[in-house]
Amino acid sequence: MAMEIQKELGQGTVEQRVVYESGNEMAAYAAHQINYHIMGYFPISPSTEVAQFLDLMKTNGQHDIVLIPADGEHGSAGVCYGASTAGGRVFNATSANGYLYMLEQMPVQSGTRFPMVMNLVCRSVSGPLDIHGDHSDLYYALNTGWPILMCRDPQAVYDMNMIALKLAEDPEVRLPVLVASDGYFTSHQKRRVMTFAHRADVHRFVGEHPPEGFPHTLDRDNPITVGPYMNEPDYINNCYQQSMAMYRAEAVYDRIRQEYAVLTGRDYPILDLYRMEDAEVAVFLMNSASEIIKDVVDQLRAKGIKAGSIAPNIIRPFPQQQIAEALSNVKAVTVGDRADSYGGHGGNIVNEIKAALFTHGNRDTMVISRIYGLGGKDFYAEDGHQLFQFAIDAVEKGRVEVPFDYYGHTPGDPAKSPKRVLLPMKYEELKTGLITVTPDAASGKLNVRIPPVRSLTRKPKRIAPGHGACPGCGIFSGLELFFKGIEGDIVALFHTGCAMVVTTGYPYSAHKATYIHNLFQNGAATLSGVVEMFWERKRRGELHHLNLPDDFTFVMITGDGGMDIGMGPAIGAALRGHKMIILEYDNEGYMNTGAQLSYSTPMGHRTSTSNVGSKQGGKVFHHKDTAQIMAATHIPYVFTGSEAFPQDLLKKAAKAQWYAQNEGLVYGKILIACPLNWLSDDQEGGNIVGAAVDSCFFPLYEVEHGVTTITYNPEDKNKKIPLADWLKTMGKTKHMLKPDASEALQSFEREVERRWTILKAKHDNPVL
Repeated sequence: MAMEIQKELGQGTVEQRVVYESGNEMAAYAAHQINYHIMGYFPISPSTEVAQFLDLMKTNGQHDIVLIPADGEHGSAGVCYGASTAGGRVFNATSANGYLYMLEQMPVQSGTRFPMVMNLVCRSVSGPLDIHGDHSDLYYALNTGWPILMCRDPQAVYDMNMIALKLAEDPEVRLPVLVASDGYFTSHQKRRVMTFAHRADVHRFVGEHPPEGFPHTLDRDNPITVGPYMNEPDYINNCYQQSMAMYRAEAVYDRIRQEYAVLTGRDYPILDLYRMEDAEVAVFLMNSASEIIKDVVDQLRAKGIKAGSIAPNIIRPFPQQQIAEALSNVKAVTVGDRADSYGGHGGNIVNEIKAALFTHGNRDTMVISRIYGLGGKDFYAEDGHQLFQFAIDAVEKGRVEVPFDYYGHTPGDPAKSPKRVLLPMKYEELKTGLITVTPDAASGKLNVRIPPVRSLTRKPKRIAPGHGACPGCGIFSGLELFFKGIEGDIVALFHTGCAMVVTTGYPYSAHKATYIHNLFQNGAATLSGVVEMFWERKRRGELHHLNLPDDFTFVMITGDGGMDIGMGPAIGAALRGHKMIILEYDNEGYMNTGAQLSYSTPMGHRTSTSNVGSKQGGKVFHHKDTAQIMAATHIPYVFTGSEAFPQDLLKKAAKAQWYAQNEGLVYGKILIACPLNWLSDDQEGGNIVGAAVDSCFFPLYEVEHGVTTITYNPEDKNKKIPLADWLKTMGKTKHMLKPDASEALQSFEREVERRWTILKAKHDNPVL
C-alpha cells in the first residue's frame, strides 16, 4: 500500500499529501485551501458538514473565509450573489429542498455572469421527506445556466472544486459552477484522498486573486448597474451570450482538466469511458454508481460479453457529441437515471442521450431507460448486472420490449398495508371541563382557572409513546404539558425538525391527532390554508356529516430554527390574523441537522457552526427575541413558557386556545432542553430550563392585546441567579466561564440584563 501511495504521489508535478477524509470534508478542504472570501450558508443534510468543517478550521485560524449563517437557503443564495457582485470569491453548499428554495436565485447569478462555486450534495427532494441521496435536486439545476461538474468519490470532490473555480473565473466563461456529489454515498464516505500539499500551489493553479478587468460593485470610479430591467431584443441577446459562454465552458473545462492532470496526475476527461473500445452493450450511470458498474463490466468481460460503461464528468454543457461517438458501435445501452422526469418517459439524462444519438445520426443504438436508486436506495453489483441484462436482452431480441420503467421498486402487498393501531381519542376525554377561560370586560384580559396538574393526568396524551427522540429530550414533555391546557380536538402541523422526524418514520406515526408536515419554512402559510378551509367548508355546510366541533384548535409546532427560515410566513400569517397557534420549542439550534447555530442560539454558545478555538469563542452575535418580534405584529396574545413552571404554562395554553378560537393568531415560545447538543445530563433538563428562567435569560411573560405582564419575576421571589450559574450547567457554555472568554460573557450578561430591564419597564407601563 505504501508503494502504491508513493507511486500515485509521484505522478504529478506538485508536492501532494495523503488524507483520509469524506466528500464533505474534501469540499471544505478545497475551499479552505482556495481561501474564498465569503460563504453564505444554511444547514441542510447531507451538505451541512461542509460549513461545519470550515467553521472548525476557522476557529484555529486555518483560513480567512467569512462564514455568514443565513436565515434560510434563499437568504444564503442572496448573500452569495451579493458577495459575488462585489468581485471576490464566493462559495456555498446545499442539498435537495434547500437547493429548490434558492432556485430562483440561480438563473440570476448565471444570467448576470458572476462566478462562484457551489457544492450540491445530491439528495431526494420531498415529499414525502427523505434525506438520502438521489439526483432529483440535481435535475432541477440543469436549466439554471450553471456548468455542472460531477464527482464520483471524495477524491473527485476535492479535484473538481479546484477545477470549478478556475472554470468559473475563466474570461471565456464567467459563469457560476455547480459541483455535484452523491449525498451520503460520497459526502460521508471516508476515502484516501490526495491533495495539494501547499496552498501556494493551489493559488498558482486557480490564481492568487480573482482575475481583474471585470466590473464589480465596489469600484467607485466605474459605477455599474447590476440586474437591470431588460426588454427584447436585449433579453434574447443576453441569453444568447450566456448560452455561448456555456458551450465554451466545454472546451475551457477540457483545457483546465489537462492542466490539472499535469500537476496532480489525476485526469477527469469529459467522459469517463471504461472498456468502451469494442463494447456492444453498455450502461450509462453518473457519480458514485459509475464506479460500481466497472466491476460488473470486468465480470461480464470475463464471460466473453463485450460490455463497457460511460460516466460523465460534466453534464452542463451536455457532452452530446462525445456521447454519440462513444455509443456509435454499441448495440444497446441502459441509461440509469437517479431521478424521474415525471411524465417524460424517462429521466432527464436518458432523454438527452436519445437526443444526442438522433442529432448525430445514430438510429441503431437501442436505448433502455431505468429509474433507480431513489431515496438513497443502495446500488450493488447485482443491480449493475441487471441493468446490463436489459441491454443484452434487447440485442438478443432485436428490440427494446420495455423502453422505460423503474428498477428496484417492489409491488405492494395489501395484507401489509398500514392499519390503525390507536383508536381516535374520545372527545369527552379531551374536553375535561376542568379548565375555564372567561373574558374580563373591565380589564380586557382573560380570567383562567386551572386545576392542579395531577387533575389533568387522565387527559390522554396527544403523542403516543415510542418515538425516537434522544434521552432527556425536552420537546415532548414540553409539548404534552402545553397540550394538557388545550381542551378538545386539535389539528397539528409540524415544521421539519426533531419533533417531526422522530415521530413519523413511515409506516409508523406517534401522532394520535391529525398531523400535517410541510416544508421547514412554509408551515404557517400551510396551516393558514387549513384553517380558512375549515371555516369556509363549515360555512357552506360541507362538514356537518363529520360531526366536527366548533372548538377545533389549529396548532403549528416549530423549532430547530424553524422561526428563522419560517419567520416571513409566520409574520404574514400573524398580520392576516388566522385563528391558529404557533408554538415554538426553542432548543437553541438546528438540532435536527447536527446542532448548527440558529438565530435563537445565544451569544458565545458553542454549536457545530460556532465552534470554540484559539480564534473563535462560540457564536459571535446575540440571539433573536422571537416573542418580541411576533408581539410587534399586534396579534392578540404572545407568551413564553417553561415546563419548569407547569401551572404558568397550562394557564397560557388555555389562554392561547381561547384567543386562537375567538380572535386570531397566537404565538408562544417554550424553552426546552436538548441534552445531546447542550452537553448536559439527561435528567437535568427541567432544572436547566428552570435556571434559564431564574437567570432572566428566558423570562416568563405574556403580551395580551399589547399589554405586557411578567408572570414570574425571580427578583421578587429572591430567586434570581447569576447568568454564569445557568451557563455552568451545560457543556456547550462552560468555556464562557474561563478568563479568556470574559469579554463575551460580559457582553452576553449586558444584553440579557438590557432585555430584562426593558421587559420590566413594559410590565410597569401598559402603554409601552
